[in-house]
Amino acid sequence: MAQIARIDQLGGPEVIHFHDVELAPPVAGEVRVRHTALGLNFIDTYHRRGIYPVDLPAELGVEGVGVVESASDGVADFVPGQRVGYFGPERGAYATHRNIAATSLFPIPDDIDDETAAAVLLKGCTAEFLVERCARVEAGWPVLVHAAAGGVGLILVQWLKAIGAVVIGTVGSEAKAAEARAAGADHVILYRSEDTARRVRELTNGKGVRVVFDGVGLATWDASLDSCGMRGLIVSYGNADAPVTGISLGVLAMKGSLYNSRPMLYHYYADPAERAAGIARLWAMLRGGKVKVKIGQRYALEDAAAAHRDLEARATTGSGLLLP
Repeated sequence: MAQIARIDQLGGPEVIHFHDVELAPPVAGEVRVRHTALGLNFIDTYHRRGIYPVDLPAELGVEGVGVVESASDGVADFVPGQRVGYFGPERGAYATHRNIAATSLFPIPDDIDDETAAAVLLKGCTAEFLVERCARVEAGWPVLVHAAAGGVGLILVQWLKAIGAVVIGTVGSEAKAAEARAAGADHVILYRSEDTARRVRELTNGKGVRVVFDGVGLATWDASLDSCGMRGLIVSYGNADAPVTGISLGVLAMKGSLYNSRPMLYHYYADPAERAAGIARLWAMLRGGKVKVKIGQRYALEDAAAAHRDLEARATTGSGLLLP
């Protein structure tokens, strides 16, 4: 018997309800996984709110780590007892057990514990593709990271510093500023009391940054435009505030012939060779101490609604976990 979170309607955290379900045997190409730790991510709130459309009733959660309990015929890469993890795109991680396509799984190395894996798989692979394959950041470049003390933000700061970038981070409090500095940020802007774009221009001798990493969305869009230097790139990778809509492409021209990308993790991890290379790069960054994972919050699985409230209130730092 599995305990599974579902929503029957879109809305706030209160729409999350748990059900006891008898899972069917895994079909061809699937494995049964018993979860040990689940990642908490903003994309989960997008599904719950309908920012990313879902068919109702819908299951929640894209990131999980656990142990293979059984595998269907034809699955050769995973065996019972093996530790595995995944970050979607299938939903259904908010559960004690689930069936999932074997092609969505990654083996978890023996030297990476379950909680670390669940805290870093989606966010770490996001940082990998954003920095190295989307923006292609080079040593010496000044870059801006919004929400630099968040789950992805802290990993982005560390990753960027590891390759030699000059990192400017925005945060909402002195406590979060300390987190960003500890991760390696060269400069930290308190966006509630400072003008982000003006401060960025001061720090870059008026030139602006080469790349902006913006996972916030509408609330930071104008600051991103005004912080980005001529022919720079704004990487809009999330909507923690709200989606950016109603924007004229002419604004990009007027602000300095800027580029804007709205990338998705799954498009960069669709090809098997790219998946293997991306995850190997993440494990290497962890083993080398270049990226360290901060688990700021742990919640019981049944407290998923409280976890969503904290996440949306920006009351969290680092990565959050749900524990079955």
